[in-house]
Amino acid sequence: MSKFHGIGAYAPTHSYELLPFKFDRLNDKEYLLTNMVGEFLVIPEALLGDIVGHTLPLTSDWLPDLRAKQFLRFPEEQAPLELLALKLRTRMSRLAQFTNLHIFVVTLRCDHSCPYCQVSRQSEDKAAFDMTPEMADRALDFVFRSPNPAIKIEFQGGEPLLNFEMVKYVVTQAKERNRTEGRNLQFVIATTLSLLTDEMLAFCKEHQISLSSSLDGPADLHNANRPRPGRDSHQRFEEGLQRARAALGFDYVSALMTTTEKSLPRVREIIDEYLRLGFDGIFLRPLSPYGFAIKTKRFMAYDAARYLEFYKEGLQYIIELNKAGIRFSEYYSSLVLAKMLTSNDPGFVDLMNPSGAGIAAIVFNYDGTVYASDESRMLAEMGDPAFRLGNLLEQSYEEIILSDNLLDALEDSFTLSVPMCADCAFEPYCGAEPVYHHAVHKDVVGRKPESGFCSRNMGIFKHLIGLLRSDPETRQILTGWANRC
Repeated sequence: MSKFHGIGAYAPTHSYELLPFKFDRLNDKEYLLTNMVGEFLVIPEALLGDIVGHTLPLTSDWLPDLRAKQFLRFPEEQAPLELLALKLRTRMSRLAQFTNLHIFVVTLRCDHSCPYCQVSRQSEDKAAFDMTPEMADRALDFVFRSPNPAIKIEFQGGEPLLNFEMVKYVVTQAKERNRTEGRNLQFVIATTLSLLTDEMLAFCKEHQISLSSSLDGPADLHNANRPRPGRDSHQRFEEGLQRARAALGFDYVSALMTTTEKSLPRVREIIDEYLRLGFDGIFLRPLSPYGFAIKTKRFMAYDAARYLEFYKEGLQYIIELNKAGIRFSEYYSSLVLAKMLTSNDPGFVDLMNPSGAGIAAIVFNYDGTVYASDESRMLAEMGDPAFRLGNLLEQSYEEIILSDNLLDALEDSFTLSVPMCADCAFEPYCGAEPVYHHAVHKDVVGRKPESGFCSRNMGIFKHLIGLLRSDPETRQILTGWANRC
C-alpha cells in the first residue's frame, strides 16, 4: 500500500492573486480590509504591505483567512470567484423584486405639534388635506403593478387615525384585489396611539394590522418632544399601548424614538423606559434634516460626534443588560451587523445601494403626488420638489417609475462609482442616501468630508467592529442580533 505524502507536498507552489478589496486604518496599529460583499478582516499594519506586494509567505497563518474571505486566490482557482458572485447575487436579490413598501399619506392633519416634526402638518379641522377614495384607488392600481411578491402598505400622516375611514377603505380594497393577485399583503399604521378607539382596534385585529408608534423616553422628555393639547402625549401613548397589546398582541405594536438635544444626556433613562414598557429593543435614531426639523434648525442642535457619544453610551448599556440576562437589542446596530456578518441585505432603505428611494419604498401623498421616499415628501413640503416623481392623476406607472428625478438620483449617487464612497472600506455596509445629501448639500452625492450621514455611519461601523473583537460574550450577543434581522 502506498503511503501518504508529507504535508509539504500539499502546500501551494505558486504565488497568489489579489481579489478586489478596500482598506482603511482602523486604529494606530491595525487596518481593516473589506471586499465587495462585506467580508472583513482586521490585520496588523505591517501585514498590508506584504499582502498587496505579493510577498506574504504561503506558510503565513493569515493565508487561510484571506482565502476563506475571498481577498485572494491561487491562480486558476474558480471557487473564490464563484463564491463572490453567489454572495453578491444574494445581496442584490432585492433589486429584482422592486418596490415592497408603499406609503399612503391619508391625511396631513395631526393632534400633535412636535417641534422637530419632519412633515408640514395641518390642524385637525382641515379635511382638505385628506386622501380621497379616488386617489386611493389610483394608488392601489400603482401598488399592484409592483412585481414584488410581498407588499406592505403603511399608513402615515399627520395622524392617520384622523382619517381612519380611508385606512379602512384602502385595507378592504387591497384585500379584495389580492384575491386574484395572491401577494403576501401586510398593513401597518404609523400612529401616536393617542386617538385609538375600540372600533379601530377591532378592525386592526380583524385584518392583522400592525401599529408603529413613537416613544422618545420618560414622560417629561416625551411630552416635551411631542406636545399636544393637555400635555398628556406620554399618558395617551402608554394607555394606547396597553390597549393595543391586549387586543392585537405584543408583536403587533412597535415604537420608534427620535434623538433630540434633550435626549443626549438621558440615553440610559430612555432605554429603561422601553424596558419598563415591555419592549425588547430600541432604535437610537438621530434627527433628520427634513420638514420642521430644518425650519426650526432642530437637526443642527448636535453634530455627528455628539450623537456618536449618545449612541455608544446607549449601546454599551444595552450590552451590559444582555450580559445580565436581559434580552434587548439596538435595531440600527442589528441592521448594520446583518450586512457585516451575513450575505443578506436586510433592505433598510437608508443603508441600501443603489438607494432604496423609489425602488424599495415609494410614497403616495394625500393629493396624488408620488415621491421617491418619505423624506422626499418632507422636502417637497418645504418647497423643494427635487424627488417628486409625478402625480397619480397625470402619469402612468411607467412614467413615474422611470422619472428622471428618480433615475438620475439613483445613478448619480451609486456608491461604487461616487468619489470617496468608491474607495471607502465601509462602502459595503453603507447606503447612498441621495435625499439626505440633497437636503443638506443641494447635491445628491454631497460633500462626503462634511457629511453627517458619513461621519455617523463610519463611527458606528468602526465601533461595532471593535465590539465584535472585544470579548467572546459581546461577539455572541451582537452575532445574535445580526441573525435575527
